[in-house]
Amino acid sequence: MKTKGSPALLIIDMVKDYLDPRRNLKITPFAAAIVDPIKTLAAAFRERGWPVIFSTDAFKEDDFIFTGRMNPESLAGTKGAQVIDELEKKEGDLWLPKPRFSAFFQTGLEKYLREREVILCAVAGIATPFCVLTTALDAICHDFKSVIVADCSAAVSERIHNDTLDLYRQTALHPLLRVSGSSALLSDLGVD
Repeated sequence: MKTKGSPALLIIDMVKDYLDPRRNLKITPFAAAIVDPIKTLAAAFRERGWPVIFSTDAFKEDDFIFTGRMNPESLAGTKGAQVIDELEKKEGDLWLPKPRFSAFFQTGLEKYLREREVILCAVAGIATPFCVLTTALDAICHDFKSVIVADCSAAVSERIHNDTLDLYRQTALHPLLRVSGSSALLSDLGVD
């Protein structure tokens, strides 16, 4: 996969509200389990000067999506909508609050990536069948290659996570859209 241009790591929705064990959310233990793999992947990207971008839910209290079964959470401007401390957001990392599921939706992400000659978006975080997937698909819609990083993503259960990934392991969009583990991704990018 060595080509001109660089990859970027998009870390989706790893915020305090979703990882707070006191909130008793189904996704919390699965999200907590991917913190260390994300840290390792982010460190490899930073070492090479590749962009690391945190894109996080930043909903309004009266947001349309809360008229369904979803409870108000990760509200714009609250502590719960901030990136978790464990991921150690660094100087030079970008933080893009997002009003909907995809990191590309009304955030300016496409322009930021183009300015840095990014050609591949490695997508990690939560939740695999929602914000991770919509971001990966929107990357394709904006003419970027996309990789869902399997061991750096999570859903409310292993079954849902794996079922979602299985849908895209054999996609006709391959190799533009693919599923990969973080070690295999780094190897494909020429990182030893």
